[in-house]
Amino acid sequence: FHPAELAEAALDAGITYFDTAPGYGDGQSERNYGEVLATRRREVFLATKTGSRSHDDALRSVEASLKRLRTDHLDLLQLHGVSAKEDFTRWDRPDGVLRALYRLREEKVTRFVGVTGHESAAAMRRAIELFNFDTILTTFNPTATRRPFRELVLPLAHEKKMGIIAMKVMGGGFGSLAAGNPLKNDLATYWYHDQAPRQVEAGMLIRYALGLPVSAAVVGMNALAHVRANVAAVCGKPPLNEEERKALEVHLS
Repeated sequence: FHPAELAEAALDAGITYFDTAPGYGDGQSERNYGEVLATRRREVFLATKTGSRSHDDALRSVEASLKRLRTDHLDLLQLHGVSAKEDFTRWDRPDGVLRALYRLREEKVTRFVGVTGHESAAAMRRAIELFNFDTILTTFNPTATRRPFRELVLPLAHEKKMGIIAMKVMGGGFGSLAAGNPLKNDLATYWYHDQAPRQVEAGMLIRYALGLPVSAAVVGMNALAHVRANVAAVCGKPPLNEEERKALEVHLS
């Protein structure tokens, strides 16, 4: 299958939040989306990112993304990959990236600006303490390694009435909850250090994330079966409640 088929299938199934970045496949992810957006742009909430930290580089990055995506506007433009070593003093200088993001928002090239990161909960919290972002994209799953993001970042983002988007709900690369095909047999396998594998229904991990005060969850998919399985996992099934979430956290601790 062609990757654009996945985007078409997702739209047909009711998935409308599309997340990408220039660094995903060296721009290929944006190109794949562009094949669909050329005819179905109005159906999509489109989010991409810039890893630049300077004004001019960020503008060039966004211009290139728009060309690959075959659109003239974004719904969400995010500052990509906040790290523990981030120099926040650079961001709001006259030649800093925030001037570019805010300018693009004022010019309606993007409706919203956000920030993303999964390396350091403390750095993510500091970013949203210091600056005016509309959204945050960060990691929420039941593992102990992700607890700081739930405890340090989530309450403040909620207090500031930000849009909160969950990522790495299957674990991503950090003690992965999903080994190999995350939806094979409708199970995700949790490997963490030297512990025995723990098996969890993939749908439970999505419903865990949606049970938190988030606006959406980003889940990677690389097969049509994943699209169907992810949709089936949440259709007609409520997000996990607090008791169910805590039980899952204990199971994976």
